[in-house]
Amino acid sequence: MRSTFKLTLIFLFSLAIWTDIHAQNEYIDSLKTELKNHQKKDSTLALLYYKLAFSHFQSDQETTLTYLIKAEKLSDSLAYAGGKARTLYLRGILESIKSNYPESLEYFERSMKHYEQINDQDGIASILTAFGITHMSLSQYDQAINAYKKAAEIYQKTGNERELITTLINSANVYSETGRYKEAIANFEEALYRSKASQDHSGVASVHANMGVIHQTQGNYPLALENFNKGLEYQRETKDSLGMAFMLFNLGDTYELLKKNDKAIEYFQQSMAFAQQMEIKNLIALNNSSLGNIYVRKNEFEKALIYYRIAQKTNQETGNIKQMAMNLVYLGEVYLSLNNPIQARENFLKAKEIAEETSLKSIMATSLSGLAETFLKENDYQKALTYSEKAKVIADELGLLEAQRTSSEQLSEIFENTGQYQKALEYHKQFKAFNDSLFNKENIEKITQLEYEYKYKQALDSANIRELKLTKTVLDTSQDLAKTRQNYLWAVIGILLVSLGLGIVIFYQKLKNEKTKTATIIVEQKLLRSQMTPHFIFNSLSVLQGMILNKEEQKSISYLSKFSRLLRIILENSRDKMVLLSNEIIAVENYLALHNLEDHQFQYSITVDEQIDQSSIGIPPMLIQPFVENAIEHAFTELHEERKIEIHLGFMNEKLICTIADNGIGIDSQKKPNENGKKSLATTITRERLKILSKDFNMKGQVSIEDRSKYQEEGTIVTLTIPYKQNQEA
Repeated sequence: MRSTFKLTLIFLFSLAIWTDIHAQNEYIDSLKTELKNHQKKDSTLALLYYKLAFSHFQSDQETTLTYLIKAEKLSDSLAYAGGKARTLYLRGILESIKSNYPESLEYFERSMKHYEQINDQDGIASILTAFGITHMSLSQYDQAINAYKKAAEIYQKTGNERELITTLINSANVYSETGRYKEAIANFEEALYRSKASQDHSGVASVHANMGVIHQTQGNYPLALENFNKGLEYQRETKDSLGMAFMLFNLGDTYELLKKNDKAIEYFQQSMAFAQQMEIKNLIALNNSSLGNIYVRKNEFEKALIYYRIAQKTNQETGNIKQMAMNLVYLGEVYLSLNNPIQARENFLKAKEIAEETSLKSIMATSLSGLAETFLKENDYQKALTYSEKAKVIADELGLLEAQRTSSEQLSEIFENTGQYQKALEYHKQFKAFNDSLFNKENIEKITQLEYEYKYKQALDSANIRELKLTKTVLDTSQDLAKTRQNYLWAVIGILLVSLGLGIVIFYQKLKNEKTKTATIIVEQKLLRSQMTPHFIFNSLSVLQGMILNKEEQKSISYLSKFSRLLRIILENSRDKMVLLSNEIIAVENYLALHNLEDHQFQYSITVDEQIDQSSIGIPPMLIQPFVENAIEHAFTELHEERKIEIHLGFMNEKLICTIADNGIGIDSQKKPNENGKKSLATTITRERLKILSKDFNMKGQVSIEDRSKYQEEGTIVTLTIPYKQNQEA
């Protein structure tokens, strides 16, 4: 069991200066020029000092403090209320970044008094926004929302579109934290619309970054990565160290959820470096927690505990309730792994109490699942049921896929152990559905696509840089060469261009080969998942359990022998690209026999033409079994009495043909609108494999499925043209 919540890490203060790197540098240069020319110690000079401090605070805090101190001293000497308000505001931001929230709030309150004194409405709104961010960091969500709403009302009146967008994004973050995703998305969409309309590129980047958090929370990792990378790209261009620190953490956290530990560690280390440099205590704690998560994945639980305890100490120092609850869940999970349910329960209960006080529903769901798991360890199924059902309700309400999967798996185990096998089966089906949703075809292909786009862009950028350098060299050389050597120069240019062209051709060829390999891997992964469904394994083990409980020793030994033999054959065949036809037939025969051993629900036969030498023909493994499984699972209704499945292999025009025929309801009767195409999984996977195998075997393979009503018969017939190799060892 792993935790399913996500901490939002995109903090947006009311920033007056957001632009691209070129414009930002021009702005700073213009301020320095103005400062050099302005010698009079007046409010204009104080404002110049403040603007220079503010323009550096995201990338260079040392320079920020230098200018900020000058602005403070001059504002004090002039009794300049506006300047004093601004410097106190920036002081509050710097303290908030370091998680020193009481000091931060004190600075903001002092700044507010100065803004109210001079009736600066935009200044008052900026302080309200700062209050909202600080309350959010302290998990005081109602206060945060109220502060943002008041700020938004002021910005509407003053027509400050940039800061109105900021309040919309920050409000959406609060809604996301408390599981109110519809309201969060509505705010993000309005912020994105306004940012695009006003051509505010930084606003668009901020929305993408925050949307990534919601997509990650809901288990849509490809969209999360896409949005985080868009945000990081802009922050790198603008040298926004603060934004990069948090965005790198979000990327590391997403790769950790995808179990790509090396990439996750790389991003966490980069984020930690920024966090320590800028003294961002919350982020330091989060990186320690995340490194602990990776050691849990490596089963190095003692190391994980060290990182979690360091993180928890920092959380207690900063008073960050959300992270404290999150870390308590992590500690509980480690103690579960160390088989210490009592210590685990203590941590889960503390996390649950915090979640109840602060309305953190995602942490509440995970805490309840953790408590259920501790009672499962002690075989106390009644208490486990109470907690697991509560967790399932919250998970369904929020649409948290991982939490839904965990609760469904727990409930299946609870009902199985209490003898309620029908409910156990229902929840097991739900568990399988949620599991498939997390690792579906779209996720795998989208992640692969994103990685290839990133690699392609890197390679293209590198090629452009080389081309620019080459062009510069050619131009410099052409200026120095005499006209009499022009022919030699053109020859050199021609060779370089040919080399560049060859390099591009080789690059695209390699890229094409890598995409082909990736497609093959995806198909093989789908094949492994489709070979023997968890439903079949669950039923087989349930049957075996019944035999053992009924003391049918000989029968259970025979069943177990057949079941283990079938598993071994499938695992052995899965490792090889090609197996003997005889071994494939044995696997199919064992599969049918095992299905039929308990209640003889159907008759089956496997016939092979005499001219086929089964021990000298190699074929791809696991092409036949998925269609046999489809026939068993879907072909027959309860009214069928004489159920038959007939498998025949023979040669036709030097092609190896396999037919799987049943006398069931027929494929046309199975096509119902509410089945979402699930029964075509075997056909889809097999067709994808056959496209690849046809090239490897240099022999066309194909599959067709027909309703036997065309031939005035009952049932379905599947015809497989199987690629093969003669006189080869599989």
